[in-house]
Order: sequence, then structure tokens, then C-alpha cells
Amino acid sequence: MNNLKNKVCLKLKSFGFNVVGITKPKVNKDTINNYNLFLKKKYHGDMYWLENHENAKKDPSKIWKEVKTIIVLGLNYSPGYNPLINNDKRNFGNISVYAQNEDYHTVIKDKLKIFKKWLSNEYNLDSKIFVDTSPIFEKQLAQSAGLGWQGKHTNLVSKKYGSWLFLSEIFLPIDIPNDNKEYNHCGICNDCIKVCPTDAILKENVIDARKCISYLTIEHKGPFPVSLRKKIGNKIYGCDDCLSICPWNKFSSESKEKKLIGKDLKELSFYLNLNENEFYNFFNNSPIKRIGWIRFLRNVIISVGNSDNQDLKEDLIKYVYHPEPIIRGASIWSLSQILSKNDFKILKKELLKTENNSYVIFELNIKN
Repeated sequence: MNNLKNKVCLKLKSFGFNVVGITKPKVNKDTINNYNLFLKKKYHGDMYWLENHENAKKDPSKIWKEVKTIIVLGLNYSPGYNPLINNDKRNFGNISVYAQNEDYHTVIKDKLKIFKKWLSNEYNLDSKIFVDTSPIFEKQLAQSAGLGWQGKHTNLVSKKYGSWLFLSEIFLPIDIPNDNKEYNHCGICNDCIKVCPTDAILKENVIDARKCISYLTIEHKGPFPVSLRKKIGNKIYGCDDCLSICPWNKFSSESKEKKLIGKDLKELSFYLNLNENEFYNFFNNSPIKRIGWIRFLRNVIISVGNSDNQDLKEDLIKYVYHPEPIIRGASIWSLSQILSKNDFKILKKELLKTENNSYVIFELNIKN
């Protein structure tokens, strides 16, 4: 089996995977207890599927009863610079590093499909492949397989690649010698906890997703909590702050996977003026497409309100008449941040003549 293990690892690295580790399909009790607490406290917000996945996540054999070994893969997506510098570019739409190019789900799955076919042809072995789309405790399994450890921000950290590893898994129906688990090397560092703009990381390994900017801009469908809007800054899709500040990133190097290398950020005005068709065309191969035009537009509008850019007033005004209440409401809040008090008072008076949506009326009456 060692010979098979070596051939499998070499084959996977030939596809560009930077780290390959092997472990048993077992989930430890601490991980299960932390997950139970996460759900009990409702920290998962609107991500109700996490409740439905509870049983499968605790036992990988519920996903595939034949599994005896799990190969965990890490693909480096480091941008080669510290993304925290993008927070200061107030007139630019700040997109999480992982979403600045092609959808990593597709990039990685294409590689794994080829591997799956090779494994079947060479060894007559069936397998199951997963890329962040199934109920798997992949970070705990990655630590068991030696890829890294779960940092205080709840994400995987690697000595060699810092916080910049995409994870994926291959389930096998045979036993293969396991790799040694990795141990926690965070020490007394709390940088990731302290840097969070919204204080979403409550303490080590405990995150309230309802306050997390990644959750708000990607998973959350409604308006942003008023108390968090200014803290979102220029982020229009995701947030990398807790990943970016990790000291272990100093050992990482830029990803060699061209489809995952980030692109230059565009100005907020560009995104603000995309219509629905232009949005889907522009983000055709991007994970951003998944959240849809309306949610993305909501994100952009809130960031415009944080930009203090007076040149965007006219572009915002048109959205107070948008058919979607969430867009009208976001636009009203952003205009309240940009317009003078007197100009906003005039706009408010005009809008209240015809507005009958309770949420939008709430936005009009917020005291800023």
C-alpha cells in the first residue's frame, strides 16, 4: 500500500496540488462539540443547511458508506502580497482574494475528475471527490492529515502556505497508511481575533457568522445590520482580514495556478453601473455569480456609502427608485452618508410621498 500511496501522491502533485495528506474518516469529539455549540448559539445565521448536514458531518461514512481513507488536498492561492492594503482603497470594490479570478470549485474539480478517471483505469478503484460542497469537516480532517492546523480564526493555517490553502477531499474504499497529524502553532498570537472589523471572532475558534463580513456579503440575503455597515468599508464580496494578518503568511509564495491568481480591483463606479446582464457576463466564471446581481449590488451600494465619494451621488440616486426594496433601502442609507443633511432631508421628504414598503421607510427614518 505504501507503493500505491506514493504513486497517488505524485500523481496529485503533478496536477498542481501543493500538499497531499492522508487520514482516516473519523471526526474527533472536540470538533463535534464545537459544531453543536455553533448551531445551538445560532451563530450560523441563515445557513440553515448546516443544521441539515449535522449527522453527515459527524460521520463521513454517512456521505459514502464505502470510505476507509480520506485524501486531503491543499492548493495554494496566495496572492503574493498582503491584501490588507486593499482596505484603504475606498473608491475600489474590495473582493476577497479567492474570488478575484475563476471559481476555485471548478478549477479544482476539473483536476480531481481527471485523477478519478486515472485511479479507476490504473487500479480499478472507485472514489468520491469533494470541493467545499459537501458536509465534511475538512479543516479537522486536513489537520489530521498533516496539512496544517485550525487557527484561532477557525481557518486552516500551514507553516509553508500560511492561511492560503484551498481544501478538497478524495474518499477511497481502501486502507492506505495515514500521515501524521499537525499540531497547533498559533501560540499566544491573537492577531486574527483583534483585526476582525466587526468582532465576529468571539474568542479562539469561536466565530459568530452573523457578524462576519464574508457571511454578510455572500450568504446573507437581507439588509446589513445598521451597526455593522460602516465597518464593512469597501468590501463588496468576502473579507480576508483575519487570513491576511496571520504571521505564518510570511512563508507563503504567490500561487502558480494562473486561474486563481487575483486580478486588479475595479472602481466602485464600475460595479455600480453594471446592469443584470453585464453582471452575469462579467462574472461568468467567478464564484461571485452565485450570489446574484441584487445581493452584489446591495454590497456595492453600501460600500459606496462608505467611500465619501461625492461623484457617485447621481449614480446612487437612480437606485432609490429600484423595484427591489433591498436596493432602495441600501441606496437611501448610502445617500444619507454622502449627501448633506439638508439635501438628504429634501430627498427623504420626496420619497416618503410614494414609498409604502415598511423596510424602506425604516431606512428613511434612521437617524444618521
